[in-house]
Amino acid sequence: MRIDLSGKAVLVTGASRGIGVAIARGMAGAGARVAVHYGRGREAAETLAAELGQGAEPFGADLADADACGRLWADVERGFGRIDVLVNNAGVAVGSPLDVPDQQWAADWDRTLAVNLRATALLSRAAIGHFQANGGGRIVTVASRAAFRGDAPDYLAYAASKAGQVALTRSVARAYGRDGITAFVVAPGFTRTEMAQEFIDRYGPDVALRDNALGRFTEPEDIAPAVVFLASGLADHATGTTIDINAASYVR
Repeated sequence: MRIDLSGKAVLVTGASRGIGVAIARGMAGAGARVAVHYGRGREAAETLAAELGQGAEPFGADLADADACGRLWADVERGFGRIDVLVNNAGVAVGSPLDVPDQQWAADWDRTLAVNLRATALLSRAAIGHFQANGGGRIVTVASRAAFRGDAPDYLAYAASKAGQVALTRSVARAYGRDGITAFVVAPGFTRTEMAQEFIDRYGPDVALRDNALGRFTEPEDIAPAVVFLASGLADHATGTTIDINAASYVR
């Protein structure tokens, strides 16, 4: 089976590092033109876009800013003309112990929900309108096993935001399938990325690997093929589903 995304345009959020880089490379490898979103890593995004070729371009936006989400979609639509696939990959994992001051704990929740859930919702909303006007499209959201099994005490907001992404995706899949819109979740377990390093530093690698049946970290390159497959149209009747990629650290 060969996945061919030639002629397709894909927006990958959080594409300047970690899982996003691997997804962007996978999409380009299948022939897609990729909009490489970045928050702070402009230089990395520019370098990646040049590497991908095929008209790939970097687009900057702070997804904690609600207005920036709309501008990001409009910028990509203006530059590419049409978007066929949205990959909601950008995310933050803010460690926030229960004993921090109330104001700080609330701020940590606000940032986590803004980036992980609200931005996913705003971009998905923009995608739905665009897809309805252009014969359909696909949304793939990178959530987490934390949506289903929960997370460490310092990461309550992270788990809650990821559970929200799953519910959002299922609702989109059920509501807009007859408009030619499909929506999927990929739920990684602990993956070796820069974002995960804070957890490793805090709890140690043994804790991060404790439930991993393979005994080695999942890498971003282990996640990307599933995202590319879901974007291809070969799995549209799986709309609304979640693919777990967590080395059996959580089995449903």
